[in-house]
Amino acid sequence: MISNTHEDVARRLRLAEDDVTAIAPLTETIPGFTADDAYAVQLELVRAWVAEGRVVVGHKIGLTSRAMREQMGVDEPDYGHLFADMVAAGHTIYSVGSFINPRVEPEIGIILGSTLEGPGVTYQTARAAIESVVASLEVVDSRISDWRIKLEDTVGDNGSAARVVLGRNRFPAESLDLESLSVRMQKNEEEPLVGVGRDVLGSPVEALAWLANTLGARGVHLKAGSLIIPGAMTASVAVSAGDRVTATFDELGTVSVDFIGERR
Repeated sequence: MISNTHEDVARRLRLAEDDVTAIAPLTETIPGFTADDAYAVQLELVRAWVAEGRVVVGHKIGLTSRAMREQMGVDEPDYGHLFADMVAAGHTIYSVGSFINPRVEPEIGIILGSTLEGPGVTYQTARAAIESVVASLEVVDSRISDWRIKLEDTVGDNGSAARVVLGRNRFPAESLDLESLSVRMQKNEEEPLVGVGRDVLGSPVEALAWLANTLGARGVHLKAGSLIIPGAMTASVAVSAGDRVTATFDELGTVSVDFIGERR
């Protein structure tokens, strides 16, 4: 019989990532698997990775836009942990063989200048804690087969986190209207996807407050210097070898990523 303790489920997800091989949805194979179970599995993943020497540098928020929730078939946001080895700056090249089923989405990266500790974080306190923002592309990848995910599946899978590509320049947040800031993301020569900051839970700042309060209820706070990617401004695009994805942001510049090689 397969053990479904939180530790064992985390171990299966780590093996899936290491082997670049998807597993069946947790919600289909584990009876009664809840969101609390999923976050407990995520914490087991984080503990194991930290024990291996990986360093947490921030958090990602997922499923904050209506487009992404509809695309993924879930109805509320989630979060995951970001590690230093996930993050690159400037134009970046990845091998598709490092991923199972990668997708790319544009985000307004946030750098915190002060600590945020919920519950009780408001829009105003979250806004005041933002030091700078940066153009970002997130590469998401699901260790769950064919992206057949419910909320509990992606939460247990560390929010489907994989990589983050940041622009080379950071911009002071106080002079920017983050709700109106727009992005144009294009894969190769395909029709571009367009979004604005308010597509992210009404505002990237509201998404940040949601994260601080959600983590605060679990006894965790967001540290000064943390990188927060608050959610996709558009739907994501699937990528394969030979693809280039470029996101051009009003006032934040451009960030791009290329994919080479073959899938395993």
